[in-house]
Amino acid sequence: MRVGVVDDHEMFRAGVIATLSPHFTIVGQAPDVEGSVAMIADTQPDVVLLDVHVPGGEGGGGAEILTKAQPLCPNTAFLALSVSDSPKDVGAVIRAGARGYVTKTISGEDLISSIIQVSEGYAVFSPKLAGFVLSTFQGTGPAEHDDELDKLSTREQEVMRLIARGYTYREVAGELFISVKTVETHVSAVLRKLQLSNRGELTRWAADRRIV
Repeated sequence: MRVGVVDDHEMFRAGVIATLSPHFTIVGQAPDVEGSVAMIADTQPDVVLLDVHVPGGEGGGGAEILTKAQPLCPNTAFLALSVSDSPKDVGAVIRAGARGYVTKTISGEDLISSIIQVSEGYAVFSPKLAGFVLSTFQGTGPAEHDDELDKLSTREQEVMRLIARGYTYREVAGELFISVKTVETHVSAVLRKLQLSNRGELTRWAADRRIV
């Protein structure tokens, strides 16, 4: 089976490729929207592992890649692989055409199994995302636009969600492949932009919006 990998974190991408290489043929990799669309069109993978938040293009990330690449590769299946498990992100890529969505906490064995299932036409989702996916198809998901959330950059939103779920700064750093100092900087920016005082208030803020 031929697989393409899209992720803007070089170290994570290399780790995924190392995990998958004994089982699949890795035909291409890319870190951004433009490079991903070109790679997918050129290599025609059976399955593309697709990060949700990648730079470039018009700022649409994984959903934009799906929209632009699918007409160029009608036989390719897309499996989202992301640190984010927010309803907004899940809904965006599922609506755009992804066949599955798993988080980066998945084991290597389960990721291999998910790729095989997606290639065979099955929909694959991390268990705790099932409710989000159902809401997406029922049209009962959370509002797409949130003025306060829009104040945060993509990276700040990733950090915010992990902190709100109870991750330590070190655990966030490990999940996102950034330094603890960078995590601290992002958390300070998030609290300032949202006019919150501490992690407890941030957790309540995120829970109220069903984005944790």
